[in-house]
Amino acid sequence: MHNEYQIVDAMLEDLDTIIEIYNSTIAGRQVTADLEPVTVESRLPWFEEHSPDFRPLWVVKHEDQIVAWLSYQSFYGRPAYNATAEISVYIAESYRSKGLGGLLIAKAIEEAPRLHLHTLVGFVFAHNEASLALLRKFQFEQWGYMPRIANLDGIERDLVILGKRLD
Repeated sequence: MHNEYQIVDAMLEDLDTIIEIYNSTIAGRQVTADLEPVTVESRLPWFEEHSPDFRPLWVVKHEDQIVAWLSYQSFYGRPAYNATAEISVYIAESYRSKGLGGLLIAKAIEEAPRLHLHTLVGFVFAHNEASLALLRKFQFEQWGYMPRIANLDGIERDLVILGKRLD
């Protein structure tokens, strides 16, 4: 199954689809703390923070269509944390529950040495059981719990911090 998918570095012309996939998750209040759709223009600086050799942004293509993506983000933005990155995975609705999240997480772990990363972290809402299960499948452990830190439509939500040491 996985050989029908191609994981490649995102290009600027992919940003529209990346944002479309991201925005498709907002209404569900499971994945992101954004409450309103974001624009391509507002995400240009975020896109430009990525580079194939430091903090990649990958897209998954199926029959030349982008169906998912993964980003590495610098953790806390200070040089002493350069060996740690936050990973985020977003999948187009019609491609969820097909193993793409696992495919991307496995590649993120595999590529970590090349990127000089020793630690990966994920920030997941406590009510997002699918994402928690995915990261735990790859031996991410709960390193933190922040109760009632987000307000989604009047409902306070908890945040789980998961981490994986790679060496």
